[in-house]
Amino acid sequence: MDVDRSGSRASRPRAAGDTDPPGNAPLSSGGAFKPSATKAGDFHLDMDEVYDDTASYLDANEEQDRLYVAAPLQMMWWRFTKHKMAVVGGVIVILLYLIAIFAEFLSPYNPETYEVALTYAPPQRIHFFHEGKFQGRPFVYGLTQARNPETLRMEFQIDETVRYPIYFWPEGDSYRIWGLFESNRHLFGINEAVVDEAREEGAPSFATLFVLGADKLGRDMLTRIIYGSRISLSIGLIGVILSFLFGVVLGGISGYYGGAVDVIIQRLIEFIRSVPSIPLWMALSASLPRDWSSLRIYFGITIILSLIGWTFLARAVRGRFLAMREEEFILAARFAGAGEMRIILRHMVPSFFSHLIASATLAVPAMILSETSLSFLGLGLRPPTISWGVLLQESQNLRSVALAPWLLLPGVVIIVTILALNFLGDGLRDAADPYR
Repeated sequence: MDVDRSGSRASRPRAAGDTDPPGNAPLSSGGAFKPSATKAGDFHLDMDEVYDDTASYLDANEEQDRLYVAAPLQMMWWRFTKHKMAVVGGVIVILLYLIAIFAEFLSPYNPETYEVALTYAPPQRIHFFHEGKFQGRPFVYGLTQARNPETLRMEFQIDETVRYPIYFWPEGDSYRIWGLFESNRHLFGINEAVVDEAREEGAPSFATLFVLGADKLGRDMLTRIIYGSRISLSIGLIGVILSFLFGVVLGGISGYYGGAVDVIIQRLIEFIRSVPSIPLWMALSASLPRDWSSLRIYFGITIILSLIGWTFLARAVRGRFLAMREEEFILAARFAGAGEMRIILRHMVPSFFSHLIASATLAVPAMILSETSLSFLGLGLRPPTISWGVLLQESQNLRSVALAPWLLLPGVVIIVTILALNFLGDGLRDAADPYR
């Protein structure tokens, strides 16, 4: 067989007794030559197949080399990005915390701004077309009140003769972002109304932008949900950080030293976990003085949740320490004269730190649900503090929920947040062991 330099093939008849040269053994996907038989006595090489097999072989080797030299964090990131739901959950969590940080700017109103006449005002739909014509910018119709002749109750009606265009960066209620910078600019809001010429005199139209409706005092629900995210999300984060510290320290001491110390800590963990969670929360929350300020109650609830939530992480740390304290690298550190705290903090904890981060992420939803439960029952945060649990207190009245079902919207936000955090935690847990 002859092969020219351009890759074209030329074949010659084979003489009787000719055999395949040793180098022409069929090659699999590993990259060896693969002869193609056309008919008895003839064979030729398909150079395109040879090039494809060789390229695949080189790509596989490059991929293996890239994995061998990659840092652990880089491998963890590659594995995490393959978990699509975890990536989506991570994006949602980042957006939620950004909303909590910039709550004053993102909210159209001050959370305490109220209008009694707008009690339980319904959500206003955002429109782009009026009478079949595109208006160029979004707007909402005005709201008016009229008495229902059958129930004699005041009801809200949409006034399509008055439109309120929605603007970006408008002036509104003044605020101090992070308590440092004073401003009155908001992300969006409404300005002057656009009134149709055919509008007749009648009930006045309210200039409002209640995208998610209003509560019993006529306060904007969207604004209060945004402000509530700051309290609920921060309690979950700070509570998990404190639980992380308690769990690592006490679980590490229990697993590293063993003996009587291990027995005492494990019995304490078993006692805390044997008590039902809700009665324990209620007892500890009831111990907080009623005359405490909102800030003190906030930190008190955070500490209470941390004192209860550290047991799960402590058990995991103890098990890891029991398995690692006789490992060769720990024994080598002892023989080298390293102190016990250096061995724990410098060698043992970093070896499974990614697992701790994943466990802590999965603990955040439990903290948020705990705060929501306490506030919903009236044992946690109280008005005027704004949290998702406090907002849900109004939904305890079935009559109010029947009249204004949008009062349950904080519960929807909680569900989305918990699902996003759980997906993120699952992705981090799977990515924590990239060699698996």
